[in-house]
Amino acid sequence: MRAMESPPPSLPFMKMHGLGNDFVVIDSRTREAGLSAARIEAIADRHRGVGFDQLAVISGTGNAPHLTFYNADGSTSAACGNATRCIARFLMDESGATALELTTDRGTLSARDAGDGLTSVNMGPPQLDWQEIPLAEAMDTLELPIEGSPVATGMGNPHCTFFVEDAEAIPLEQFGPRYEHHPLYPQRTNVQVASVIGPDYIRMRVWERGVGVTLASGSSSCATAVAAARRGLTGRSVRIDLDGGSLQVDWREDGVWMTGGTAHVFDGVFTAAWLEQNP
Repeated sequence: MRAMESPPPSLPFMKMHGLGNDFVVIDSRTREAGLSAARIEAIADRHRGVGFDQLAVISGTGNAPHLTFYNADGSTSAACGNATRCIARFLMDESGATALELTTDRGTLSARDAGDGLTSVNMGPPQLDWQEIPLAEAMDTLELPIEGSPVATGMGNPHCTFFVEDAEAIPLEQFGPRYEHHPLYPQRTNVQVASVIGPDYIRMRVWERGVGVTLASGSSSCATAVAAARRGLTGRSVRIDLDGGSLQVDWREDGVWMTGGTAHVFDGVFTAAWLEQNP
């Protein structure tokens, strides 16, 4: 009698979001994720895949799991603040811990339960030197030679922050890509438009490199808070209102802490047939 063949493998995933900044999260601590750039782009397709702003992979073992982040176009990012908070919440719920450390290409990040369903993560010290961000040449990162005099900041990924009178009046769909690909940013950049409402309050909208307009962005919020404090427009602790909700950002001696809500929306499985069609 012929032995039954094992069915081809499927791939479990989780769908999460932080203020509408949405993620597909794959836990590869016990199995390989098997992600090619083409498969990542297929998963990002909101009609034929699942859709996400970033895809995150949990790997490694022990007390400091490693997170790897991908943009919707298949490119990588060293940092993704909201995804880090979402995954930290998942891992704390899993283990019963109230604090943990995660390793990323940005470095080791600390996370903690902030109470009331909120999660905080320390995104580390900002990168303020032109080479670290990186920019194409030496210049003052507090005032770039670009129309609007934006601020350049690195948070493990590059950022370009424009302070404007009314963030909601800026057509991000046209404005964002114009600066994402600016020659001063050899690795492209995230683009923020921000209006300072008060000394501890900012309204901000974001265009993410490799993604487009998103409802929120954690690293962009951190970069904007740092830029505003450096300019003397706010203090070092600010509430940032994004299209998808609010984050609290505190630039402290040990790094930039970001606090906000998270949501684990559903669990799903990529079928073997779909994976075979999208190798």
